[in-house]
Amino acid sequence: MGEQTPSNSATVFATTLGSHGLDPTGSVFWNLTGKELRDIAVESGEATRTADGALLATTGNRTGRSPNDRFIVNEPGLASSVHWSKVNRPISPAVFDHLLKSTQKHLNSATTLFVKDMHCGADPAHTMPVRLVSESAWHSAFMHNMFIRSHRDSLSTHVPEFTILHAPTMTVDPKEYGVNSEVFVVISLSRGMVLIGGTRYAGEIKKSIFTIMNHILPSRGLLPMHCSANTSGDESALFFGLSGTGKTTLSADPGRELVGDDEHGWSDQGIFNFEGGCYAKMIGLSEEDEPAIYATTKMESTILENVILDADGIPNFHDSTLTQNTRASYPIDSIENRTEDSTAGHPKNVVFLTCDAFGVLPPISRLSPAQAAYHFISGYTAKVAGTEVGVTEPMATFSACFGAPFMPRHPSEYANLLSKKIADHDASCWLINTGWIAGGYGESSRIRINWTRALLNAALSGDLNDVVYVTDERFGFKIPVTCDGVPSEILQPRSTWSDVKRYDNVANVLVQMFNENFESFADGCSDEVKAAAPRIHENQASE
Repeated sequence: MGEQTPSNSATVFATTLGSHGLDPTGSVFWNLTGKELRDIAVESGEATRTADGALLATTGNRTGRSPNDRFIVNEPGLASSVHWSKVNRPISPAVFDHLLKSTQKHLNSATTLFVKDMHCGADPAHTMPVRLVSESAWHSAFMHNMFIRSHRDSLSTHVPEFTILHAPTMTVDPKEYGVNSEVFVVISLSRGMVLIGGTRYAGEIKKSIFTIMNHILPSRGLLPMHCSANTSGDESALFFGLSGTGKTTLSADPGRELVGDDEHGWSDQGIFNFEGGCYAKMIGLSEEDEPAIYATTKMESTILENVILDADGIPNFHDSTLTQNTRASYPIDSIENRTEDSTAGHPKNVVFLTCDAFGVLPPISRLSPAQAAYHFISGYTAKVAGTEVGVTEPMATFSACFGAPFMPRHPSEYANLLSKKIADHDASCWLINTGWIAGGYGESSRIRINWTRALLNAALSGDLNDVVYVTDERFGFKIPVTCDGVPSEILQPRSTWSDVKRYDNVANVLVQMFNENFESFADGCSDEVKAAAPRIHENQASE
């Protein structure tokens, strides 16, 4: 990943702005370096610096993704294979054209535009050239951090497959444009274009490109994944999980090299990171628990988003005044213990992480390929009190493929690909609960992180291959009876409850939640996957 050469001239580039319907009247900066973009962001007042020199930007009233404002154009071509739903909302070509013309007009009148040519996908055989055209220097610096930086000698021939027209200061009248609010994020798969307007939240940029890769790769036999990944050198592991389950923490293992923290592809050759950077949550970050990530916050290449500074310009990672969703964007080469090329061999272990607040799921269980597909489609975790306004008790959350907002195809397509990959490469699949047992949330503490790490390390090293397992009577997966470094009594959650009848009732409620959630996906799944669903079980025990 070489640093790009700055240029203010469009003449050296193969794809002009005119090809995107743009004819700007202001200055255009082509492929500036990250440092140049960060300096401009400070000089123009878009951002400030922390005491350590990292860039700090705020995003106003939009501090996270705007799922209700994201649309895919319902047009002939690639969109024919989109699984339309409340997540994948259709919008007409006419509405897109109206938004496109307005966005082009807005960008054409901007004082300054920044063009950033990058790639998505670290594997040269499966990389996708992309472009960001933005009125914002710090968002262009974000793009520089987050994607694969083009080699200097390739910039003159860069032809983007997808281009993002990024207008964060532009807002629209939803009644005039047929959208839900003044914010819009619209993907046209057939035209190779994304429109983003009305929001400064930088995550919309990366997630738009992720969504596109998730649509394109399955048709080529590749599995796109919302997961982190690491490797021992001899074998790699994948970590799927929703927010708060420990995906970033557990994949950042000092004994293993990081491949990437969020988005990957699985090809016939192995796995590869989509990105050239990381976009980590900062809330509650501590140097003791996550030293590698903490170190990046003191680097000049890092961009902090909505983080509060103290009077001395030092970030306070426990201050959620602006949002719980504070973020940091940093190049992956800011992490010392990483793979050099952001690729690795075929995974030998696939790990699903869940934070079960109900206290039902065991700390670790082993899944069959069909069970893996079922739980992949389910994408279960639980929110607890304090995580969102109005949440006062544990609330089950399901997100298909552990990333429903970014999966345009039917979840079964991704699940079938995962099952095939697991079978073809004889990978083991694990479900790890990083949440509660012993009565669930409010009755006990969360499972100790050192126990979770011991279970994970035993799974990855093969130490759990030869132990005795018992089959869970409701979920059907296998639970190890022992694991070195972990109290055996916690491995069977039912035995940790003082009232086992109450456990049975809560467990059956959770089973019902799983089954109700799966109903909308069942038609696209095989009989084997449907048979892997959990079942209500009436225990007769009187303990």
